[in-house]
Amino acid sequence: MADSDVLGYGGLFLGSFLAPTILPLSSEAVLAAMVIGGFDPVACVLVASAGNSLGGMTSYFLGYVGKWAWVEKFFARNRDRVARVKAWADRYGSRAALLCWLPVVGDPLAIALGFVRSPVWQVGFYMLAGKFLRYAVWVWLIRQGMRLYD
Repeated sequence: MADSDVLGYGGLFLGSFLAPTILPLSSEAVLAAMVIGGFDPVACVLVASAGNSLGGMTSYFLGYVGKWAWVEKFFARNRDRVARVKAWADRYGSRAALLCWLPVVGDPLAIALGFVRSPVWQVGFYMLAGKFLRYAVWVWLIRQGMRLYD
């Protein structure tokens, strides 16, 4: 593997890791550029999925160490609203992590799952599955678009 490949995949991992934060990053744009640039699509999906899932689990752990006072102060949420989120998380459980790839709601969902202490291994599994499926579909769409120009 050439140095440029290592840097490319490393950049994809870093961008994917940082994307599920409050930073305005698009891991999909980096992934698209790499696939269009000739990088291995399977490796790109695996690297982006791993990086984005680890970033999402970082959000989960931030929620896990959270306290009621922090939620009320920094997120302007009262206990009643947080209790409704907890009831929702209890109802759907860790499977809700399948939706952590969604824009806008995915990151707060990961934090909420940590806050309500959903099982870490289950959250990690479902989060990885959801993010992997998103990137696999994204790469498939990119490759279909590339075929239009061949």
